[in-house]
Amino acid sequence: MRLPSLSAVCGVALSVVTYLVFQVSHAALAADPQARAPIAEAEVNAAQQAWCDGLVRISRVHKEGGDYKAVAGQVIDDLYDYKEGRVFFKPTLATGKNTFRPTREGALSYFIGGNTNFPEDTGFALKDWVKVKYDNNAAENGIQIHGDIAVTMGNVYLTNAKGDEVMVDKTFVFRRGADGKLRLCAHKSALPYQPAK
Repeated sequence: MRLPSLSAVCGVALSVVTYLVFQVSHAALAADPQARAPIAEAEVNAAQQAWCDGLVRISRVHKEGGDYKAVAGQVIDDLYDYKEGRVFFKPTLATGKNTFRPTREGALSYFIGGNTNFPEDTGFALKDWVKVKYDNNAAENGIQIHGDIAVTMGNVYLTNAKGDEVMVDKTFVFRRGADGKLRLCAHKSALPYQPAK
């Protein structure tokens, strides 16, 4: 009886390994198809709406005397990519050495204040916001999608309980996380430029 050659045995082994890797990869994608699905514009809009709703929720819970700190922490974990990646966050009213907020601690302080490492923060989310909406008006639809990254540019409109509305310019960049959810990996907002008179 003639034994198969070493190259034939290696070829069969390689085929088996390739087949098993394919099956495991296919099973992982089947178990979580959202994790690798292309980003859709509807998801980007839903993520932006979630940001608007989160800001209003923090403000409402604060006004009602609830645990707004826990709510703010959950909003940040749901909407920003601090746990899995890096976040470039330049809030509207941040200045000086704390202009940029690359850490969750800095983002939380911006939204609710009370952190001695960020003494200038008064809590942007605690300003009695009752309505927040957005638009994507940098181009026809203001959204660009590139693989697992989506970029939006436009404005956010914030209305407080007195009915005063503030408009800020925003650029949001979302990344699809391992759980399939879109989270902000970059967020820059600023008050519109006012030319000198």
